[in-house]
Amino acid sequence: MIVDARISRILVDAPYGSDYVASAQPIIGWMTEAASTGWRQARAELELTSRGNTHSAVIEGSASNQIPWPFPALASRDEAKLRVRVTGVDDAVSEWSAPRIIRAAFLAEGEWRAATIALAAPQKHAEPAYLRTEFDVSGTVARATLYATAVGVYQVAINGTDVDDQVMKPGWTPFHTRTVHETTDVTSLIGTGRAALGVRLAGAWATESFGFRESAAPVYGDQPRFAAQLVIEYADGSSETIVTDAAWQASPGPITASGLYGGESFDARRVLVDDEGRGFAEPGFDGGAWAPVDVVESIPVPGARISPFVRRIEEISVREVITTPSGRTVLDFGQNLVGRLRIRVAGPAGTVVTLRHAEVLEHGELGVRPLRAAKATDTYTLAGGATEEWEPEFTFHGFRYAEVDGWPGELDPADITAIVIHSDMERTGWFESSNELVNRLHENVVWGLRGNFLSVPTDCPQRDERLGWTGDIEVFAPTASFLYDVRGFLDSWLIDLAIEQEEGVVPFVVPNVLGPAQAAAAWGDAATVIPWVLNERYGDVATVERQYPSMKGWADVLIGYAGERRLWEGMFQFGDWLDPDAPPESPAKAKTDGDIVASAYLFVSVRAVARAAALLGLDADAEHYGDVTEEVRRAFLNEYITPSGRLVSDAQTAYAMAIVFEIAPAEQLPALGARLAELARRSGYRIGTGFVGTPIIQDALTRTGHLGIATRLLTQTENPSWLYPVTMGATTIWERWDSMLPDGTINPGEMTSFNHYALGAIADWLHRVVAGLAPAAPGYERIRVAPRPLPGFDRAEASHVTPYGLARVSWERTSAGIRVEAVIPANTTAVVDLPDGSHDDVGSGSHSWTVDEGEPVVAPGSVGLETSLAVLIDDREAYAALLEAVDSVNPDATAAVRSEAWVAHRTVGDMLFIHGGPLVRAAVEERLEELSASRFSV
Repeated sequence: MIVDARISRILVDAPYGSDYVASAQPIIGWMTEAASTGWRQARAELELTSRGNTHSAVIEGSASNQIPWPFPALASRDEAKLRVRVTGVDDAVSEWSAPRIIRAAFLAEGEWRAATIALAAPQKHAEPAYLRTEFDVSGTVARATLYATAVGVYQVAINGTDVDDQVMKPGWTPFHTRTVHETTDVTSLIGTGRAALGVRLAGAWATESFGFRESAAPVYGDQPRFAAQLVIEYADGSSETIVTDAAWQASPGPITASGLYGGESFDARRVLVDDEGRGFAEPGFDGGAWAPVDVVESIPVPGARISPFVRRIEEISVREVITTPSGRTVLDFGQNLVGRLRIRVAGPAGTVVTLRHAEVLEHGELGVRPLRAAKATDTYTLAGGATEEWEPEFTFHGFRYAEVDGWPGELDPADITAIVIHSDMERTGWFESSNELVNRLHENVVWGLRGNFLSVPTDCPQRDERLGWTGDIEVFAPTASFLYDVRGFLDSWLIDLAIEQEEGVVPFVVPNVLGPAQAAAAWGDAATVIPWVLNERYGDVATVERQYPSMKGWADVLIGYAGERRLWEGMFQFGDWLDPDAPPESPAKAKTDGDIVASAYLFVSVRAVARAAALLGLDADAEHYGDVTEEVRRAFLNEYITPSGRLVSDAQTAYAMAIVFEIAPAEQLPALGARLAELARRSGYRIGTGFVGTPIIQDALTRTGHLGIATRLLTQTENPSWLYPVTMGATTIWERWDSMLPDGTINPGEMTSFNHYALGAIADWLHRVVAGLAPAAPGYERIRVAPRPLPGFDRAEASHVTPYGLARVSWERTSAGIRVEAVIPANTTAVVDLPDGSHDDVGSGSHSWTVDEGEPVVAPGSVGLETSLAVLIDDREAYAALLEAVDSVNPDATAAVRSEAWVAHRTVGDMLFIHGGPLVRAAVEERLEELSASRFSV
């Protein structure tokens, strides 16, 4: 029998690029590739080799994702090799896979013995420190493992060499209650004889002042602190542990200041090198002003890391050197990114080079007002002599532009490089279409994720904030889970969310640095929504189980708020945050009432808990929360939706919630969808939603049969719209629809960012609906292929690395019709819903279908002053002609015309009676007559 299946990859719960697992019983899985179509696994054999012993396990059936550990539990510092082979339903058996190494990153209970140390007599707040110790290695080293952590950020060097390529470690957790340690194999850095261990330490999140304006203050302490232990195992079976203790020494070092918001300053004249050329992390070093460390209050016992490491991911060269109107030198890197600059410079000792960062230019100068109190400035003081190279180590900035001051001699742009840093996650999702503006929009979403997934999911990476706002990630989690493998990243953050809950209430930000937790709809609902997303996208039941008390706690809080009325009313809400009609100074003043948003999310969260309970086999809970869900539904329908299908808040977000959250019954969906479509048309196909409505409005339209309306919203380039920022040169998603005004002025609101991913949640719809690739069962064990070709688009495609392998769906308009192609991974199936309404059900492999285009597009007819505004706005060419005519006579009237309500009962003539006067009316009439004549000319 021909065997056509092979194991292409073994999956283990470990940070991307690492073999270290944080659990004694890690979740595992494997991907299978098969040449034949429809391949399914009948069983799998697993073999684990550890400490000279071999353990075997058999998994009957098709399960290959999120498999509970079937072997004896690992012990600390265990190293094992796992291999897998599979048998198909055809009884053909694959070869054994290549072995996957698994290393235990965790410590046994009681094994952490390190003291917490810090600079003994700091001279200022958040003073960076260098720490060191020396020790003797008495024999041949079989293995050396470093466990290290900080309340702050650090790097360790052993015998002069950094132990890894991570940056900003260990990242940000609620330091008072949870810390994490890195586990690093440093065997190659240690030999017999004298050895040294050196640490560079700064404050970062641990010493930053969080809060707004005069309320900003440190939350975790004034100074960074560090703890570590180095376990050396000798070839003879003995071992010893080097720990941080009072015998270590400390020195201020060359980093003279470091902060997330302020930036970093480095004085190369203070580099710690002795007369023999030895660095401070080398044995025998004899230089600098060293003093004993201070042993401070112990940090919480750290746990092994489960989130991905932060690393230098990419380097970007200068695109353009700009001389601003004021004569300053500004570098444009062509991409809004997160990271810092690496410079190569030569000049006299004491020369200070200043690097100031910002996301945009405003009228030719560096646009720093959106940074608020963040200085975002790094300085480097030259040692003098040969060429020097430097990159800040313990800070990061969100920027596209950098202003350079004090550069000695002529600046060569090749000497300055932007270093992109973020959490190192595997890229798993891609999208591409025939519309280049939409492609750029999608790329902006990717860059927004990259910039804000740095240790925690933040709102923005540049100003004096950079907080883990729960609402932003609640709406963006589905998009993120397609583009990257974010399971470990969000899994770790959810642990912090549960820690930070106060009697069930989820704070606005996690980690919480803004005071007592306060409930807000869509924000706190991250507790219930994100675990469910992880189950939907990864088949991750374990996280749902661990987070269930957190989910239930939040739902119970909301049920208490709702009381017998089963409506969440009368409390503070962010609501549909940043509705485009909200004034710059009041971003919560949305068209959709905050109580409606709150009660809709009450429904979402209680239903999520009911579903989670059912998934976990908690039947009593499932019944209870299911009953409450239906009570909330009835209350919402009675209070907010009329029998004819109108919502009390007659706004896009309100209708989208009722439809997509599945609150409204099926019989009301046509009326709700029709009204939503009408509101979109009335607005001139400009978006009318904020953080809550934006991720779901396109789904609401397409589910109710308004694909053309959704296309007009997507492809709109006027402000506000998804593509307006693209036409303005955006390379990330903006916080506000109009963060930059059309005249190049930054939005006057105090709060605006040019790198916020929330409004980029549209990408999930591009993946699932436009390209047509979505999970039909948890973890993509069953895939939904359901592309919806958009009018005016020639093609689109999406690819995603599922837990089973690569899936791909594409469609293209051809002379024969719409051709749909799909690649389905081995060991999965797909339900297919084609654009013509036909259906199919297929197994793994490559498949294609060609279906009819459908009803032909009706050519537009004649237009004139008697044409209704609804008809004209649906006629792109006529609308463009109208604006062109108005603008040619009275440009001041153009904005008023754009903001008109495009309704069926008013004509173009009616509108022009108010806007523009007789000259404008005459110009429009002439231009529309010309357009009509051209349409019927032979």
